[in-house]
Amino acid sequence: MSDKEFFVQQVSIVWFRNDLRLADNPALKAALNSGHPVLPVYIYPDGQRQPGAASKWWLDKSLRSLNADLETFGGKLYVLDARNSTAKDAFSSLTKNYDVQSVFWNRRYEPTGRATDEDLKKWFSGLEIESTSFNGNLLIEPWKLKTKTGDPYKVFTPFWRALQSSYSDHPTNRPESVRLVSDAGALIDELDLHPSQPDWSGKMAGAWTPGESAASETLQSFLEDHLQGYKDKRDRPDLSATSRLSPYLAFGEISPRQIWATTQTFINSKPELENDGWAFLREVAWRDFSYSLLFQSEDLAKHNWNDRFDAFPWTSNHAAELCWQKGLTGYPIVDAGMRQLWETGWMHNRVRMIVASFLIKHLRIDWRRGEDWFWDTLVDADAANNPASWQWVAGSGADAAPYFRIFNPITQAEKFDPKGDYIKQWVPELKDLPVKYLSAPWTAPELVLKSAGIRLGVTYPKPIVDHSKAREAALAAYEDTKQRELS
Repeated sequence: MSDKEFFVQQVSIVWFRNDLRLADNPALKAALNSGHPVLPVYIYPDGQRQPGAASKWWLDKSLRSLNADLETFGGKLYVLDARNSTAKDAFSSLTKNYDVQSVFWNRRYEPTGRATDEDLKKWFSGLEIESTSFNGNLLIEPWKLKTKTGDPYKVFTPFWRALQSSYSDHPTNRPESVRLVSDAGALIDELDLHPSQPDWSGKMAGAWTPGESAASETLQSFLEDHLQGYKDKRDRPDLSATSRLSPYLAFGEISPRQIWATTQTFINSKPELENDGWAFLREVAWRDFSYSLLFQSEDLAKHNWNDRFDAFPWTSNHAAELCWQKGLTGYPIVDAGMRQLWETGWMHNRVRMIVASFLIKHLRIDWRRGEDWFWDTLVDADAANNPASWQWVAGSGADAAPYFRIFNPITQAEKFDPKGDYIKQWVPELKDLPVKYLSAPWTAPELVLKSAGIRLGVTYPKPIVDHSKAREAALAAYEDTKQRELS
């Protein structure tokens, strides 16, 4: 008698990954249509890049939210700890407890993830278990949008134009009924994802509510309250003008298809907001473009997209890097961003570019050091967006800013935080300084500093580098790299 004759329950597995939602989830839909009870599975950490501390905090809450949603259908999320094993080991244990008929998941696009998934499909085939994957996380998959010559896009604007003119997909609704395996149990606590000793997440808990329901509410609130004027206000960190959907997208608590369709419906009812709506969807499309780059790369977080930057003369300055991490550079807009990141796990996109440029070009510290820090501290750390954005600023990426573009942290603050509200919020020791000096406190007269209760180098640091000199040094380093390529 074969082992399978002892199994009492045939099941279909839906393997949740960075798609922690019930609505518009093609893998879940396929599992529900299989005709078998569905076993919802989550495997941690799934053999991929280990999530950072902030992402672990979010993941803990997101898994609990998904589990609560599944409990309304009479089941639970089956959580498997694979920190000392592999996804294949986890599935092997499941095949010993259930008569697994099929496994469904939504695709991932980094090389190691694709290789793992392909290996799993071959293994499942050997066990006579059906395995099928889907697009559950992008508007359009990387291999489907090509230039006229059949190559993948390497510049965003033509990519966006092609996507905008051709996209026609539609999301699916949340299932009304889900037939789940009833004896599975969630073991989220055993993953120890929530920080302890100490628990540093208090301000993040006040800033965010992870989960599918919160994602939908966040989108609706943004469209109703902040879409108007988005095109002009999205670069202002002092205003509540952005969607704050990035962590929900990173964990798949909402899909880009849902965002696209909901936004389209909204601007169709309010044609006067069409320009703002398209400006917002253009930003959503940047994520797809980043995944296209990830799909084409060997390792976007480790290797320069443009290998001529392999010769760039990076410096090693631990003290300066630590000042940058702690928001103690002496440049208020940089420090405000880094403190916002540390306390809330998020930073306004304009400020992300400013702080990244400062690390790379003012301090000439390798962009990979910054990408690692963001990976650990961002709640929206994303395998494609994170490295693609850092390489864009560094000038080493596809569609990168010109290498000579160096963000001036003084003029950037004056332009995008004109009243200093953002700086005052996150660098409160400067709150009494007149706005005219807020972007560069060292230019204020001593009497003005004293009146504001500021002692440079004591209550607030002096600049760790001189902007003009740092800019000249960065340009010289980039020019040297360019000449090496030509020689």
